Amino acid sequence: MAPTRRCIAAWGLAFAAAVLLPVAAQAQQKKVVIYTSNESTLNDLVFAAFTKETGIAVEPVVAGSGVVVRRLQAEKERPLGDIVWGISRSLLQTNKSLFAPYASKNKEVIPVEYREPTDLWVGNNLHLLVILQNTKILPADQGPKGWNDLLDPKWKGKIAFTDPANSGSAYTTVTMLVDLWGGGDAGWKKVGQLFRNLKVLNRSSLVFQGVGNGEYPLGISLEYAGPMWAAGGAPVKTIYPADGTLATMEGVAIIRNGPDPEEAKAFVDFVNRKDVREMILKATFRRPTRTDLDLATLPGGLPPIGNLKMLSYNEDAWTEKRKETLEKIKDLLQESR
Repeated sequence: MAPTRRCIAAWGLAFAAAVLLPVAAQAQQKKVVIYTSNESTLNDLVFAAFTKETGIAVEPVVAGSGVVVRRLQAEKERPLGDIVWGISRSLLQTNKSLFAPYASKNKEVIPVEYREPTDLWVGNNLHLLVILQNTKILPADQGPKGWNDLLDPKWKGKIAFTDPANSGSAYTTVTMLVDLWGGGDAGWKKVGQLFRNLKVLNRSSLVFQGVGNGEYPLGISLEYAGPMWAAGGAPVKTIYPADGTLATMEGVAIIRNGPDPEEAKAFVDFVNRKDVREMILKATFRRPTRTDLDLATLPGGLPPIGNLKMLSYNEDAWTEKRKETLEKIKDLLQESR
């Protein structure tokens, strides 16, 4: 019996569904796997905005920067991720053989010192090393003005700091101070004095939480933590040390031979874009590497770097001797207890 017109229509719909469903499934599978050491506030904000705009789903793998790098190294023959985001210039530079070159559409507005010359990575955030002060338990005018003031014995047990074994920024802070205080034995002697005043904590977040909650009057931390807690109503003041500070960079790179290279390129372009950097600054107070944002018109009250005393720092040299330096720091911390 010849098929009816209704049957033919039904067969046609079934055939169309069989053809179109795999295409739809493929579209739904469009994704990018991002290894990140950023905290959830920043990750959630950026990943949601990226997916909404591009339709590309983000599969985040979140861990500390050291863990992220070890995973990259373990997977180098068969990478499972596409992007690494939020690790320091030192770690990006020492692992650049794991990355694929890509010239971001927005790279020209990022200073050359925050870009790898062959486009293996590009900087996004700048973190200034600062002192945080809880002005409820330590009045604003009674706090330190710079690093040298932290050596006063009156601060013993009152300064929160992250263990440099667990924090790249804490390692940078210690080695910066060695240089600032004369280098060599003279610099290490003063660092040993500072260690006697510190309350050493396991995670960076415990430092700014401790200051924000009033557990400690002072903390050595990163710039964004101050305005972040102040915006939430905490009595936290950010002190830019009069004797100088550093701007440490975090960046983004595409993992060489990752499974989703085009989606990875889309993310690099997105996260460096001007409007996205403004969104990040407004929500999380991360200072951008881009030079075309007017900080005076944006939240957080971040001062232009040109208005601050910035110290020179040989990052490559301290990176090369990181292992033995961490051992020295460990010994000095034990002696100071």
